[in-house]
Amino acid sequence: MRTLHTAPLLRHTPDGEPVPEHAVLVDGDRVQAVGPLAELSGAYEGVRLRRWPGTLGPGLLHDGPLPAAPTPRERVHALLRHGVTAVLAEHLADPALRAAVDRNDLLVLPAPVAVTLRPGGRADLAVHGADDACLVTVVAGRIAHRRA
Repeated sequence: MRTLHTAPLLRHTPDGEPVPEHAVLVDGDRVQAVGPLAELSGAYEGVRLRRWPGTLGPGLLHDGPLPAAPTPRERVHALLRHGVTAVLAEHLADPALRAAVDRNDLLVLPAPVAVTLRPGGRADLAVHGADDACLVTVVAGRIAHRRA
């Protein structure tokens, strides 16, 4: 199902300048389009629309050891609460931790890469509020964390 994710501001990269009134069209686990909200909503009438508060951008890469927690599942959930959608393979030596990462569909990378929102890319998104707290994490097109 196609979903148009939008927020007052959108960043194409984690450090990029945010632009107003833009959106990301997600189809399954892929980004189909990124652009002005009016343009995308006109081109894809009837698409499900999710309006988020804050700033929408690509999911984050966590490039260090995963946070300490009692269980591997809780360690992964701690990442999702911050908008992380990718981790480095070198920090997943524990098979139980690797299994938890795989179950949650986080992207496992051999080396750090620049994350961007681009058509054809994996639909890994995060929405951060004014206080920089993560409000929503979308992993491969599905909502994996939503702040209550």
